[in-house]
Amino acid sequence: MAAPTLGRRGRGAAGLWGGLRRAPRPPPPSPLRRRAHEQPRRARGAGGLLAALCERGLFQEVFPAQSAEEQLPGLLEPGRPPLTAYCGFDPTADSLHVGHLLPVMALLHFQRAGHNVVAVVGGATARLGDPSGRQRAREPPPPAERVRAQARALRAGLGRLFENHRELFGAAGGERLGRAALLDNARWLGRQPLLGFLGGAGGRLRMGTLLSRQSCQARLRSPEGMSLAEFLYPALQAYDFLHLHRHHGCRIQLGGADQMGNIMSGYELVTRMTGTDVFGITVPLITSTTGDKLGKTAGNAVWLNRDKTSPFELYQFFVRQQDNIVEKYLKLFTFLPLEEIDHIMEMHAKEPEKWGPQKRLAAEVTKLVHGREGLESAKRCTKALYHSSMEALEAMSDQELQELFRQAPSAELMLEPGMNILDLCRKANAIPDGPSGYQKIADGGVSVNGIRVTNPETVLVLGQHILKNGVSFLRIGKKNYYIIKWLQL
Repeated sequence: MAAPTLGRRGRGAAGLWGGLRRAPRPPPPSPLRRRAHEQPRRARGAGGLLAALCERGLFQEVFPAQSAEEQLPGLLEPGRPPLTAYCGFDPTADSLHVGHLLPVMALLHFQRAGHNVVAVVGGATARLGDPSGRQRAREPPPPAERVRAQARALRAGLGRLFENHRELFGAAGGERLGRAALLDNARWLGRQPLLGFLGGAGGRLRMGTLLSRQSCQARLRSPEGMSLAEFLYPALQAYDFLHLHRHHGCRIQLGGADQMGNIMSGYELVTRMTGTDVFGITVPLITSTTGDKLGKTAGNAVWLNRDKTSPFELYQFFVRQQDNIVEKYLKLFTFLPLEEIDHIMEMHAKEPEKWGPQKRLAAEVTKLVHGREGLESAKRCTKALYHSSMEALEAMSDQELQELFRQAPSAELMLEPGMNILDLCRKANAIPDGPSGYQKIADGGVSVNGIRVTNPETVLVLGQHILKNGVSFLRIGKKNYYIIKWLQL
């Protein structure tokens, strides 16, 4: 649900916490924000967790704003018992994507400061569909077994992120990481009797509040309307917060900026049923250059599962970020200290042709998502494709070859005595028959293993045109690649 616009000081946070939106007349800086600007950066640690994450741009809104400002800094002070924060991820596909990374980063920053975190896969709520930020209903939910399979895949993906973070990044200042748990809300919602839910949690949620949500109003006014299942989605997500508060001590819910309405419902349910002060924090949504939210529905997802988006493709996505966004992304998607990011950008101003910030951003994200081996794989593929490195080509595994040339045609050929470049191109169906294909080679339009060949009669040589791993990479023009696998060499 799109975050509602709430004018009163106690019901909104954009001005108070310095979210990404600007109010026409910003209120005076809050004590929290004044402390953030008065402290030297190097002095900010776990005690200044919220201020530091605000400075990185990772937090957009908090709820309820006044209570959060008064209580959260003290609750997060070093030496206090750790808090527990959670974030939910509905398995609408079998992989996380780049749009999920910011909520994960928020969880990891809490964990690095010694707090406990819970990542919840919505194996139950995914069967209803979140109406937040949508003008029309989702497609009918997939069969239950597919939802369960997708939930397992998301848990595995989240587990890899937490493990890579633990192994390769450690905690801030050498402190011990907080505990991390991976749960599926099907474990408790799937066992909750309908009448028990309606008579318990359902009796504490007010219809007027749910109906007043901006996205609910928009959907109710639309010709398609809103289904009962979608209307109940915020109530089920609110019950997640209640369950996690009772059984895991959760006091903070994290979510994307479009989740503020659902977070508010959870806050209301927990406080009414337990009397405990809890809090919600949203992170900004990542959008494309055209303003579309990055995700599965928009058709522009960059997946975090290697089978769907390779480490090389993920690396290239971040390497291609423009100068006007790369500093922001370094703050959002990496754990680099702000002083180091400043230095990287200063060096970039002196040597922009080296693309230093983009390469560092791509390396940090790829290492978090795919581990050290995934980063090395991305670098090998980059050298092979863009720097014509024979060593990188020969070092590539079969998996890397398939990932790098995912869309490239492939052919299996037998090496015959006297076979030349013209024979190779024709057998691979890479050039047309007749004089035009011959001329294509003579004009320099063909490269083998990154080396341009201009003589069609050149005989193929092992170690030059055929690599040690029994593969040749044929490029026709600038973008047309062919993979040749040689048999019985």
